[in-house]
Amino acid sequence: MSESKSDENVVGSSESTTSQNISQPRQRMAPNYLLVWIDASIDETNKDFQETLAQLKNVINHVTLCTEPDRCIQVLNKVDKERAFVITSCSLGQQLVPEIHDMPQLEAIYIFCGDKSEHQKSTQNWAKIKGIHTNMKDICQALQTDVKQYNQDSIAMSFVT
Repeated sequence: MSESKSDENVVGSSESTTSQNISQPRQRMAPNYLLVWIDASIDETNKDFQETLAQLKNVINHVTLCTEPDRCIQVLNKVDKERAFVITSCSLGQQLVPEIHDMPQLEAIYIFCGDKSEHQKSTQNWAKIKGIHTNMKDICQALQTDVKQYNQDSIAMSFVT
């Protein structure tokens, strides 16, 4: 009887350690950030989509999916203590960027588009647009770099205040 109890503790301990190791980096990396991903063609059942979403959640654990610009704006308007990042498609971004760009809670916008050159000039006047990307891997890397920079800036600011 004591053997089975011992086995349960080992399994329970192992599971606990695993979940702690998984969740701690997420919390350490971006505890006060929200990522809003807006795309009219989001298909949550698609395997590639699920893998991309998992990669994004490794950078920012709070991800909200939207298929309409109005919903994205509602989500951003509800943000209180978090800093927000937005991934948008080119087509929705043309409508959305002018409406959200000046929101103080918005840190950065990443455009996901198949034709980078076509939209490059139209985004130059928007400081919060961090780039036009043709694949989600590049967006994940850019997001990770930016979150790291914002975290460092936040730490520096906390020493000043």
